[in-house]
Amino acid sequence: MRFQTIDRQILGIALSLITVLIAGILIAKEAGTSFLNSILSFLTGNLGSLYLWACLIIFFFLLYLAFSKYGKIKLGNERPQLSTFSWLALIFTAGIGSGIMYWGVIEWAFYYSSPPFGMEPMGLEAAGFAQTYGMFHWGFSAWAIYCLPSIPISYAVYVRKEKNFRLSSTCRAIIGDRADGLLGKIIDVSFMFGLIGGIGTSLALGTPLLAEGLHYIFGLEKTTTLNLWIIIALTIFFSICLYFGLHKGLKLLSDWNLYLYVALLIFIFIFGPTAFIIANFSESVGVLLNNFFRMSLYTDPVGNSGFSEAWTLFYWGWWFSYAPFTGMFAARVSQGRTIRQLILGQLIGGTLGCWLSFVIFGNTAFFYELKGVAPILDNLQTQGTEAAIITALTSMPLGFIVMILYLLVAAIFLATTVNSAAFTLSDVASKNLEMGEEPARWYRVFWGILLTSISIILMYGDGLKALQTLSIITGFPLIFVTALMIAALVKSLRENKEDTSSNKLE
Repeated sequence: MRFQTIDRQILGIALSLITVLIAGILIAKEAGTSFLNSILSFLTGNLGSLYLWACLIIFFFLLYLAFSKYGKIKLGNERPQLSTFSWLALIFTAGIGSGIMYWGVIEWAFYYSSPPFGMEPMGLEAAGFAQTYGMFHWGFSAWAIYCLPSIPISYAVYVRKEKNFRLSSTCRAIIGDRADGLLGKIIDVSFMFGLIGGIGTSLALGTPLLAEGLHYIFGLEKTTTLNLWIIIALTIFFSICLYFGLHKGLKLLSDWNLYLYVALLIFIFIFGPTAFIIANFSESVGVLLNNFFRMSLYTDPVGNSGFSEAWTLFYWGWWFSYAPFTGMFAARVSQGRTIRQLILGQLIGGTLGCWLSFVIFGNTAFFYELKGVAPILDNLQTQGTEAAIITALTSMPLGFIVMILYLLVAAIFLATTVNSAAFTLSDVASKNLEMGEEPARWYRVFWGILLTSISIILMYGDGLKALQTLSIITGFPLIFVTALMIAALVKSLRENKEDTSSNKLE
């Protein structure tokens, strides 16, 4: 069972802290939730600008890196082991999860009814920003946060020949041998809470949506027990994929996930309100280009509408909490790519993948609301977000079939995210793995079951909201870990000029 590859120190520290955390949330649920909410309010209310500036700086740093001489550095001497399609599919499905299916359909409704910048709700100006803000929150800025950790991790492993895909390894140029000591362990464990909370958030969004679909199809009562059975079914499904590993399990699942996703979008684009989709997409791109910096740095200190705290700062915290995981996973599958390919693949490929959902799902639902075809906003207010999504889906051409395929793709998205997270956690909590070697099969499955078990426990204990809040909070210190990784990467690039010599270039 290859117990010798298990890093018992990281595993012990992580499991101990996770146990204490969950026990604390369940025992002092109300007090703990209130305490975490107060911390989140303080961070977003007083230090929110730091999130915004950090994201903007990261975006332009990555553009500089991609188009500088360093962009040509090849990450390892081997040829890429995955086709470009499979490579992008793995990165995209790992980082996005079912959230893109959930929010792609309905996020416009929140911006349309409660718009930013003091706009009139449901007015013409609000309509112009309704789709734009979703594309902004899930676009280049988000993928810049996701992308950044993958560069120093890939460089450390494939160029500087570090043995492990860990955050501590990327910081060695700054912290030296302390990367192998207590400081390194703290850095490596730090992101686990954000990832666990992020998975909890994905399950909290995806499971009720699947339950709503089953309620619509079979008339099943929406209960916690139904949510439990959904999670158990997903756990069995992705455990099988984890057992077969990265190339036979996760790659195959990600490929088919993307095939079904694109096929569903193409069908709706052709048979839905095609002209409106194209026109409103063009409008949204124009609004985004004209307002990118305004949206990136919007804090509303005079009006105090709370829009930025509720949406942009929440998203940026969520992305930062997920970023080390997505960076490690992207690094794992990117051997043989160049730094430029890794950056542009994520910024462009990831952004376009997300935009498809907002442009086609979102604009179709928006069109049906405007034309009075479906009472989406009314159902959002009276029955909840999941019911509004089902209303939008069943109003589309062949709505019942579209809804079933949509729920299938959402379930696969959710499974691929948990798959990738479990794989990454097992990778970080392993040692002495050879280049290209995967963590033990039982260990990968163990982490997958642990992730969903935590969500089930907290779901029954009504503590999932507290864990989600914690995941956003953990994104804040990871801003500083990210800054440390940038500093270490820049120092390594400057000290190792031979890495840009002809034998290292594409």
